Amino acid sequence: MPYWPEPGFFSSHLIFVPFIALIVAILLKGVFYFSQGNWSLKKMINAWNMPSTHAAFVMALTTAIGMKYGLSNDLFLICLVFSCIIIYDAIHVRYQVELHAKVLNRLTHDADEKLEESVWHTPLEALVWLLVGFIVTIMLMSI
Repeated sequence: MPYWPEPGFFSSHLIFVPFIALIVAILLKGVFYFSQGNWSLKKMINAWNMPSTHAAFVMALTTAIGMKYGLSNDLFLICLVFSCIIIYDAIHVRYQVELHAKVLNRLTHDADEKLEESVWHTPLEALVWLLVGFIVTIMLMSI
C-alpha cells in the first residue's frame, strides 16, 4: 500500500524527482561556493567537495519510491540498500582515496600530474544533502 495516497505528476513520473533534486543540489552547490567567493562551474559540477549532490540524488530516489510504493515494498528496500552503499562510499571509501592521493602526490615530482586530494564527504555533509534530497522529494511529490 502506497504511503503517499494522492497521485500527482511526480508520483506518476518518478524519474524526474531525483534529477530535479540533483539540479537543486548543484545550484545550491554554486550558491555555497559563490558565498565563499570561490565560485566556478567546474566546482559546481564535480563529484567531490561539499555538498554531496549524489547523496541528494539517491535520497530523492529512495524517498520517492518509498512514498509511492510503501516502505515495506521490495523496490524501496533495494533503493535503500544501494543508497546506503553510495553514502558509505562518499564518506569512507573516498576518505581512503584522499589519503592515497596525498601520499602519491608527495611521491611524484610532476606538478601537472597531481591527483585530486579532496574527494570525500564528512558524515555531516552527507547528512545535510540527504536532507536536501528528502525535502525536495517531499515538495515535488506534493505537486
